[in-house]
Amino acid sequence: MADYREAPLATRPRTLDPNDYFNLSPEKRRADEERAALRANLKRQYQTQLNNPHRKELIEDPALTRWVYARSNPYPHFRPTFKTSLLGFACGVFPLFALYYIFKTDRVR
Repeated sequence: MADYREAPLATRPRTLDPNDYFNLSPEKRRADEERAALRANLKRQYQTQLNNPHRKELIEDPALTRWVYARSNPYPHFRPTFKTSLLGFACGVFPLFALYYIFKTDRVR
């Protein structure tokens, strides 16, 4: 990375700024290491449960359980926005009027 040259027409994104990686405070480094250790511990526990040859019960993954619940019950988590309203109009209302126009107009040829 020592011979890296930035492109003349593009700037380096802020996420690739070396000051964000190398000039970290000790508190931020410690917090990152704690999060990485927690993730590694959870991954190790899941892998040991998954690869247990004497396993009799199902393995519960809490993240997968939350995802399945959110996919099966979308209405409590639905938020009406401009995008969802536009999609509802484009997929629900517009085709009805388009089909009405196609079937009810006089097609003389």
